[in-house]
Amino acid sequence: MILFCLDTSGPVAGAALMENGVVRYEAMAVNAFTHSQSILPITEEAYAHTGLKIEDTDYFAVTVGPGSFTGVRIGVSTVKALAHAENKPCIAVDALEAMAAGVQPYPGIICPIQDARAGQVYGAAFRGGTLERLLPDEPIKLEAYLEKVSSLGERLLFLGDGMPVHRDEIEKILGDRAEFAPSHLAFLRPASAAYLAWNKRNQAISYQELSPLYLRPPQAERQKNLRELGHE
Repeated sequence: MILFCLDTSGPVAGAALMENGVVRYEAMAVNAFTHSQSILPITEEAYAHTGLKIEDTDYFAVTVGPGSFTGVRIGVSTVKALAHAENKPCIAVDALEAMAAGVQPYPGIICPIQDARAGQVYGAAFRGGTLERLLPDEPIKLEAYLEKVSSLGERLLFLGDGMPVHRDEIEKILGDRAEFAPSHLAFLRPASAAYLAWNKRNQAISYQELSPLYLRPPQAERQKNLRELGHE
């Protein structure tokens, strides 16, 4: 059984290919190219380098957010097109949950955060070891998020592209309780997203049902609403 998974929800574009639960291929692009330029070559290489065929894929998976509006849209659109062409089901993966899965087993509370700008993060929290969800995904001011996670445990591991942006403030508020994932583990690994997707095969949906997870309206829509209210 073959599963192909894409991630374009953050600054790293990547893909993973699994066969019978084993990672056969993983690649990540951190470069000056846009995700739309990187993801199709990576997809082609995944099948070429493993000798597998795209038509033999049983499931197509993708991180649906939260994250970059444009990035999420690229990944979801690409997987919808692949699944439609091959008439195969899709699996939606939560980006923050996949990020947390990549640092297992951590003996504390895992706090993945994506930078949402304007002093906000997209944040959630998971219990290390079991990956039990402790906080839902939400856009939230950093201070309010830290207040929430502070009550969950003594050891708090932060990761994601919001970590370097807000690290000084996190350390200021939480002190030694805050730990930070090393750089090679601080981003979402495509293989982690594929691992979650593999375990969610019974939740597969059609490509028509697959949609991005947007926790707030895009910037352009928010600006339009402000103009209509006379606030700009």
